[in-house]
Amino acid sequence: MQGMTTPFKPHKALKVKKEVGENAPALSDDELVAMSVRELNQHLRGLTKEDVVRLKQRRRTLKNRGYAASCRIKRVTQKEELERQKIELQQEVEKLARENASMRLELDALRAKYEALQCFARTVTRGPMSPGKVATTSVITIVKSANHNNTSPTPFSAPS
Repeated sequence: MQGMTTPFKPHKALKVKKEVGENAPALSDDELVAMSVRELNQHLRGLTKEDVVRLKQRRRTLKNRGYAASCRIKRVTQKEELERQKIELQQEVEKLARENASMRLELDALRAKYEALQCFARTVTRGPMSPGKVATTSVITIVKSANHNNTSPTPFSAPS
């Protein structure tokens, strides 16, 4: 008998459908997957043990296919979401790099102003003129000419 069943193994699903169809109403794959265990057990009543095993195996195979398909969809969806987040983060990094470069330029300009003021302060304190009046007027002039290109006030400017 084993020799007779061996040629049918590659067509197991077809054989199950034919045998089940003979003894009970045939179930489509969708119906088989969608039914509850209780409904399945009711459907299996009156079938041979081999038919029950084959039908349950077919149901398990179909369910596994469904699980695998949903996992593939989930994996693709997650990949797309991660790629979108990656693009957003790259844009954020580029924006921060531009801001950083702009702030560095501003810092360099402020350092240059500071050094110019320090240099001027050294020359004024060494000079023979009275330090009070000349230093204030000269510092205001330097700050105003430096602010001409930059509208934000510097901490070194004196009120005029």
